[in-house]
Amino acid sequence: MKRIIDANINRSTEALRALEEITRFYLDNKELSSKLKNMRHFICDFFEFGYDNFIKSRDTVNDIGVDIQNPTKEKRKPDIENIFKSNIKRLEQALRVLSECSALPDKLRYETYTLEKQIYERLKMNIKKYLLDKRNLYLVTNSDKFDSDEEFLDRVALALKNGVDIVQLREKNRPAKEIIKLGLKIRELTSNFNALFIVNDRVDIAKIVKADGVHLGQDDISFASAREILGEEAIIGISTHKPDDAIRAMADGADYIGVGPVFKTPTKPGRIPVGLEYIKWASKNVNIPFFAIGSIEPDNINEVINAGASRIAVVRAIMNSDNPACNIEIFKSKLHKK
Repeated sequence: MKRIIDANINRSTEALRALEEITRFYLDNKELSSKLKNMRHFICDFFEFGYDNFIKSRDTVNDIGVDIQNPTKEKRKPDIENIFKSNIKRLEQALRVLSECSALPDKLRYETYTLEKQIYERLKMNIKKYLLDKRNLYLVTNSDKFDSDEEFLDRVALALKNGVDIVQLREKNRPAKEIIKLGLKIRELTSNFNALFIVNDRVDIAKIVKADGVHLGQDDISFASAREILGEEAIIGISTHKPDDAIRAMADGADYIGVGPVFKTPTKPGRIPVGLEYIKWASKNVNIPFFAIGSIEPDNINEVINAGASRIAVVRAIMNSDNPACNIEIFKSKLHKK
């Protein structure tokens, strides 16, 4: 019994420390951080009288549980949300064992259920900002230049392997069934590389394939409708072509915007390029992440960065390139110096 209690004291206090760090350094929430700290101290103080006996009972060397692996651990993304979920559940489970095997009051576990809801609600408000924060290279796909879906997916996988942070599935001319099939495979690829997955235009498909969000054009479904369908946790980006578009997107609550096309691009035939001036304006007036887009290549990336962009979205420079890995390396090295 002493070994059980000792193990669960350690589990609960370790989990509390991880949760405390999240609320302190990520959420900047003094109230929640204090509650978790007080709970950790309460558990330590409660079992202080038996500390010597617990230590003497400890036998890590011969513990058969040490070598039992968690089959889902390697598949789990190392992000704030998953760290929170794993530790709050570890805490609740450990407290249940302690309440069964000792005199630790049940009220501590019930308090944890309330804390779980409070912390998660605040996390959801911050998680999208966290997810977008360090991502600066956004790939918009284009499958019509490939001979097969396998070849197309190989190119997406290569892009992810070499440093692409976000992938948008953009298919304007294929049936929904085919887009869904591709989407499910890209969802798996992006999960393996801890990248974000966005679907262009199709809110219904984004929901079906469990994408991280959707990207909307100026003539697509309204932002409010997309939010209602996908929920608060989904990332919703909007294409913008002038300051008025950006101001409206921010007011609506967009998580990011596209700024462009910066240069003339065959991806948007008939669309007049916005040039570098719009990037300069966005760098001073846009308070959410923005991605410059539109025929951005290794030979003009410096102009885009010098205008104020720290994130870019590209299509042909990766999807149609003879050396996509080289282009990605150039983009990433330039953006990291920003």
